[in-house]
Order: sequence, then C-alpha cells, then structure tokens
Amino acid sequence: MNSSDRSITSTSRLADHMMADTRDEALHQGSNPGPAAPEPPPIHPSFIQVAKPYVFEQSIEDCIQAMGVNPLREDSLRLQGVTGIDNMRKKLNLPVRTFNTAVVYYHRFRLVHPDSEYSATDAAVAALFTACKIEDTLKKSREIVCAAWNLKKSPSEQLTPDHPDLDTNARAVIGLERLMLEASGFDFRTRHPQKTLTKLSQRYQLLKDSPVSLLAYRISLDLYRTFAPMKQTTPAMAFACLELATRLLDRRIEELESGVDYEQWGTNRAEVMETLFDLLELYTHHRAQTSVGPHFPADRFLTVRIPLNDEAAANHICRHTESQNRAQPRDSAQSANGLGARHAGTPQRPAHPLTPIAANGDRHRSARGQDAAVRFMLDPEIAEAEKKQVEAYFKVETEAYEVDG
Repeated sequence: MNSSDRSITSTSRLADHMMADTRDEALHQGSNPGPAAPEPPPIHPSFIQVAKPYVFEQSIEDCIQAMGVNPLREDSLRLQGVTGIDNMRKKLNLPVRTFNTAVVYYHRFRLVHPDSEYSATDAAVAALFTACKIEDTLKKSREIVCAAWNLKKSPSEQLTPDHPDLDTNARAVIGLERLMLEASGFDFRTRHPQKTLTKLSQRYQLLKDSPVSLLAYRISLDLYRTFAPMKQTTPAMAFACLELATRLLDRRIEELESGVDYEQWGTNRAEVMETLFDLLELYTHHRAQTSVGPHFPADRFLTVRIPLNDEAAANHICRHTESQNRAQPRDSAQSANGLGARHAGTPQRPAHPLTPIAANGDRHRSARGQDAAVRFMLDPEIAEAEKKQVEAYFKVETEAYEVDG
C-alpha cells in the first residue's frame, strides 16, 4: 500500500470516529436534556394614567405620610411656596388665573416628590412657568427666575433676565417643568373660583366694590394656601369664600347660608363646610401669613367657627366629606384611573389620585413605570375601554400558550 492509499484510509477512519462521537453526543443529550433557552420577555401593555381633577383629603395625608415629611415643615414649605408664587405673580403683573393654576401645580408636584429632591424656590418658579404657558400669559423662564432672585435681593444686587448667573436656575426650572406636567397627569383643565364668586355676589345683590365682595375676593386668594382647590369644585369654593366674608363682617345673608342654591350649582352643604373649616384653620394657625388674617383679631375667627361647629354636629356633617375605601382591591384600572363615585348631579372624584414616588421606598422606581411606558389620558371611559381590549388580547395569548404547552 503506497503513501496515498494510507492517507485516504486514515481520513476515512477519522470521519467515521467523528460521526460516531456526534451520534453518541446526540443520544446523550436526548436522554439528559440541558437547560432550555430562556423565554423572550412578555409584551407589557404599558400603563395608563387618567387625569384626576379632584383629590381626597385622605390621599393627601397618605402622600405626606409616605414621604415622611413633618406636618409642621410641610405647612411651612407649602405657605412659603405659595407666597413666593404670589409675589412673583405681582412683580411680573400676571393675572390671578395664572396664580391659581400655578399653585395647584405646585401642590400636586409636592405631593409626589419629596422636598429633598428640589429647591422650594425652583419648584415655585417652575409651577409659575408652567402655568404661564397653560393660561397663555407667556413669560420666559429667565424672566421668572430673575423675578424670584430680585425679590430676595436689595436694589443694588438685582439682576436682569439675561445675566449669566441665572443660567443654572433657568435650566433647572425647565427640567422641573416636565415633572410638573407629569404630576398633574398632563391635565390642562383649570378652575377659577373668582368668576363664580362674582356671579354669586350679583345673585345676592352685592355690589362689586362692596366690603363683602372685596373681602370674599381676597379670601379666594388665601384659599390657595390650603389644599381646598384640589379637593373642591368651583361653586363650593365660591360659596365658602362669600359666606366666610359675610360672617367675618357680621353681614350674614340667610339665603346664602340656607343653601337653597346649592343644587343649582352642583354642590352641597358638606363640601362648603369642609372648605370653610379649611379656611378657618388657615387663619387660626397661620394668620400672619395670609392677606386677610392680619386685618382681624385672632379671636374673631374662633367666634365665627363656634356656630359652624354646632351646625356640623347637629347635622352630622363630617370634617372631610369624601374618603376612599381602603378595603377595595387596587385593580390596575381603578387604582390608576381613580374613579370615585359622588352624589348625583356633581362631578366624579378619583379614588386613588396620586402616587407618591417615596411610597415605594425607592424614588427612582415607581409602580407605574418600571418596565413600560406611561400614557396620559383625560377621558376615563376611553381608558377603561382600551384596558378591556388589551386584557382580552393578553388573555387569548395566555390561553393559547397553555394549550400549546
């Protein structure tokens, strides 16, 4: 046998051994299968957040408690921020409606973000900047930052909007604007009790420049130092401001206090009473930080509150008219969309309107957006219909997978 024949024979034998090894390996794998390849991640249906125009008092307290904020510190920061927004609004000659919207955005932002994550001044500036866009009273971020800076400085230290020292704060405000919109659910609907207050004054034959009308208007501005604008409808706030003005000036109107017009305006006595108590607590504990409080002695507000307490006790009116049922299961649609039933003839309020970032123990990961996008909607019915369609799709996919398995 020559060398070429020996080479062919060796190659043939090597091929036979390789084929035998391959057959043995295949048989071995068939009897002892290795770890299966990981399944691809399931498709997430994403999260839907429906805008919630109203918030329960209980939800507000839950947010504050979840973030571990001292109640006294919370009151101080809230009043400080609202005062700053009001001062900036006056310096920039902005209308009251912009102030109203800015304060509501400021309140909502603070309920979902711990105060350790931002400067109170920057949050107030960002709220006013966002409100200027919503109310079509446009101001540049640098103009609002400059106004906030100049309020704290002497005339010799004041700057112009184009000064380079304001660059950092202006960029921070633009970054906070997105968080302001997310905290509000991208809901651009606003409520202004001053318009309804003017109509009620005319209804009860009060002149526009009468002492009662002027005092009620100033009370409606102080009302935004509380959480009432987030909880109550516009008529409830207007009725409460007008009634408190008549009681403080001892010019009470029996028709106003009897509530004969409540049904026409879509409110009730319990909501008006809750707003009255919110105002009286503000004037009792923080009288010097309001516009109306310093013009009355402290005991005047206590005198006004005594008959209201008696009325609430006699008619079994709770301090807070709305609350959520903690025993209800937190269904993904109900807890996210937050639909709460109210009495007939008035708007619905949310059951779970806010989710504080700190409530989950980690401010960087929230329950709604860990691994999927968040979509914002205004109409809860559309959101619910879409959720049912998505659930049906995922239910079919799950059943098909179980059958195949």
